[in-house]
Amino acid sequence: MLLSRSAVSVFNPDLTDQPAVARQLDFADYEAEVPMHQHRKGQVILALHGAVACTADNEIWIVPPNCGVWIPGGVPHSARATVNARLNYLFVEPGAAKLPEDCCTLSISPMIREMVKRLAHEPADYPPDSHAARLARVALDELAEMPHERFNLPISSNPKILTIADALTIKPSDRSTLAEWAKRVAMSERSLTRLMIAETGLTFGRWRQQLHLVVALRELASGATVQTVAAELGYDSVNAFITMFKKALGSTPAQYFAQRRATLLTAPNPRE
Repeated sequence: MLLSRSAVSVFNPDLTDQPAVARQLDFADYEAEVPMHQHRKGQVILALHGAVACTADNEIWIVPPNCGVWIPGGVPHSARATVNARLNYLFVEPGAAKLPEDCCTLSISPMIREMVKRLAHEPADYPPDSHAARLARVALDELAEMPHERFNLPISSNPKILTIADALTIKPSDRSTLAEWAKRVAMSERSLTRLMIAETGLTFGRWRQQLHLVVALRELASGATVQTVAAELGYDSVNAFITMFKKALGSTPAQYFAQRRATLLTAPNPRE
């Protein structure tokens, strides 16, 4: 059955030296968990539908619709997609585009999304003077112009921080205090406070709020209701969750997704 297949087994991007090649995957046909792996080519993961969370560079990166996460070549990464996720992978040869040296989340314009979708139907060995080659060149040039988004959660490689991150990723509704977490990982509260800031750059409270935002964006993008997400994150009421979301991102969940769709549909060409 296709359900037992890993997305990693579908295509090896390093078998070609083309500047860019693309593939589309529907995760109704593949395992949701993509194990840790790496390749020479850099990779942009675009969510056409649903959402995916990637782990790379000691951070968790959320990829809601109309966004993509950029993972430079050689960086080990894993991913977990929602069941309804339909993704496009764009693999980029090192040096083929002026993309960041570090992982980041990028806004994706409708034009880039459509070009990558079209490129996903082209063979990996397309001729260098072909329409596919010209399409790849324009897509890479436009991709380099896209603004960055803040859909990431620093997690660190420190085993103490990883223990907390793993537990809260599995059960984000856990409202244990910093003192309670310190006791679980055999540290003093003061030491854990210092470690959290040193490893993630955030206080525990700010870090947990960012985790809640990552989970919320992933679940809302997959079609979950605000009520369901609020309950999953352990909020006493929907209003409390909406207040947190609005304070962090400047709008309610409904307004946020509506604004993103409207902005990307009406965005001018950055080269005009």
